[in-house]
Amino acid sequence: MSTEEPGPKAPKKSTEEPSGVDLARVALRAAKEQARARGDAARQKKQARRGGGLRSGARADGRDPMALGAAIKRLLTERGWETPAAVGGVMGRWPQIVGEDLAKHCVPQRYDEDERVLVVACDSTAWATQLRHLAPALVARLNEDLGHGTVRMIKVLNPGGPARRYGPLRAPGSSGPGDTYG
Repeated sequence: MSTEEPGPKAPKKSTEEPSGVDLARVALRAAKEQARARGDAARQKKQARRGGGLRSGARADGRDPMALGAAIKRLLTERGWETPAAVGGVMGRWPQIVGEDLAKHCVPQRYDEDERVLVVACDSTAWATQLRHLAPALVARLNEDLGHGTVRMIKVLNPGGPARRYGPLRAPGSSGPGDTYG
C-alpha cells in the first residue's frame, strides 16, 4: 500500500500547449521591453535637443546650467581674454618651458598685450645675459604653444640693486652698484 495522497498533477510542458496565463506573461514581458526601448530612445532624443544638460524652462536660454569648464570658456571668449589667459597659463608652466635651472633665476613678471612683449626679471646679470641669448628660441617656443604672433619679444630686466643713498660718502656722478649687483 502506498501512503501517498492523490493531489493535482503538474502538467507536462513538452506535450501540452501553453496556457492563457503563460501567453499573457510572455506578451506582457515583450510589451514592457518595447516600451522601455521607446522610452530610452525618446529620452535620448530629448536630451540631445536640449544640449545634454538640465534646462531652466521650456526653451533653452542663457540661464540654463552648464559645466564649469564651458562657463569659463564662454566668459573668456565673451570678454576677449583668451590670449591673457593663455599667457597666464604659460607663466604657470614656466619651469617646464624654459627648464628648471633657468626658471630658478628668471621669473616672468607681466605680459603687455598691446606690444606683445613678455617681461622677465632675472636675479643676476649672468642669467639675464643667458636669457637674452635664448630669447629667440623661447619666443618661437611660446608662439608654438600660444599661437603665431602672440609673443613678439622677451624683455629681460636686470636685477635691481640696493636703494641709492645720498650722503657725504657718495662720490659725485657715481651710479652705485648698478649692473654689477648680484
